[in-house]
Amino acid sequence: MVPMKSAVTLSLVEEARGGPFVFWGDAKNAISQAHQLGFDAIEIFPPDADTLRHLFLAKHLADHGLSVAAVGTGAGWVKHRLQLADEDQIVRQRAIDFIKTIIDGAAELGAPAIIGSMQGRSSQAVKRETANAYLREGLEVLSHHASQYRTVLLFEPLNRYETDQANTLEQGLRLVEGIPNVRLLADLFHMNIEEANMADSIRRAGRSIGHVHFADSNRMAVGLGHLDVPPVIAALREIGYAGYLSAEVFSKPDAMKAAQQTINSFRVALDR
Repeated sequence: MVPMKSAVTLSLVEEARGGPFVFWGDAKNAISQAHQLGFDAIEIFPPDADTLRHLFLAKHLADHGLSVAAVGTGAGWVKHRLQLADEDQIVRQRAIDFIKTIIDGAAELGAPAIIGSMQGRSSQAVKRETANAYLREGLEVLSHHASQYRTVLLFEPLNRYETDQANTLEQGLRLVEGIPNVRLLADLFHMNIEEANMADSIRRAGRSIGHVHFADSNRMAVGLGHLDVPPVIAALREIGYAGYLSAEVFSKPDAMKAAQQTINSFRVALDR
């Protein structure tokens, strides 16, 4: 069985300051520290694709033996206020265009792109069914765009306080049903809120899971909350998951301690 791999998050989006990312701002330093701690990869949240390219990360990653696990699109919402369920067709198209550029930039680093907060939600102007339809339309276009790079598109169900598009893995599966090249991102923090049984939900989703956010119940590094880790790891092994467990967690008490706690918990969970 191919083992699961470890990843740690890096945010380059100043508007997201205080959010659940371990390293902030200095990409080369984050890569060096991730390597020092023994991570396999980093997950990057850039403000835009140009910033991602201007960092010239490929050589620094290669020098440290690290990969890019995934690239987030959340700046499209946090920084640019774009979402795929917006009532305005022009805004929806701008959201699609922004995500396409991130897909392009991620592909250059051999990584998939994540759609989380940019999925949007319903509003007084947009009923939930309409919001779902808008989101599906966007995912269909973006899935096709990602397919040219032979990479998948990652869709992340979020908890009820962040969206009403898809809150559970089952709802995520229904929403993306029939759209090729889309996999689910199973975020353990969101799942802790929404899933009746996290391990059973993982088993039902099966091979549709393409990425995992490795976070505890309080969005801290795993081991600092009350997440029951062994059943989750057992379920991931049962479905043959061989992707990343990526720490999208708060950098508390500081970045290095959060990263160290994560890699320690990763090694304990996988008996390494």
